[in-house]
Amino acid sequence: MAVNRVPVLKRCRSLGMDPIYLGIDKKSNRQLKRANRKMSEYGLQLREKQKAKFIYGVLEKPFRNYYKKAKRMNGMTGENLMQLLETRLDNVIFRMGLARTRREARQIVDHKHVTINGKVTNIPSYLVSVGDVIEINEKHKGSPRYAAITEVTGGRLVPEWLDVDQEGLKGTIKEFPARDAIDVPVDEMLIVELYSK
Repeated sequence: MAVNRVPVLKRCRSLGMDPIYLGIDKKSNRQLKRANRKMSEYGLQLREKQKAKFIYGVLEKPFRNYYKKAKRMNGMTGENLMQLLETRLDNVIFRMGLARTRREARQIVDHKHVTINGKVTNIPSYLVSVGDVIEINEKHKGSPRYAAITEVTGGRLVPEWLDVDQEGLKGTIKEFPARDAIDVPVDEMLIVELYSK
């Protein structure tokens, strides 16, 4: 399995984004030494795609497959793409406040701590549907790990498309997220332009 091992803060600096979008509260004191050259149109499009891939932890081939699926769906391709990325199981766990970062959410899913409608699921890329009940497995609920996580994520704002019970470590998908409900600093139109060349 391919794993991205690039240091997070270094990658955030190179993409010009804040690590807070990944659930990380650290700031890098280093400044990127970059010549003041104007970036080409292709460079801007590529950077937006890299940003989206990095934020959601998706590699190139699955990301391209998400784009193809978004293109086949009704509506605008860019908004469909963001909706698909947002409804990945690992991202939903992060949004519900059951993990500090998306990487931690991915690990929680991998270790079979998550159930969807009562069935254990260990696929981080699983796309959730409206009405799905996502819950931490009963035998893991008492773990001190989740007490520590909810202490950290307790003040985090939960999106309105999710209904979350932090005490019971579970939540329900009320609706699919609209683009304005997704607070990710990515211009999806540039990604669509890049792939449609």
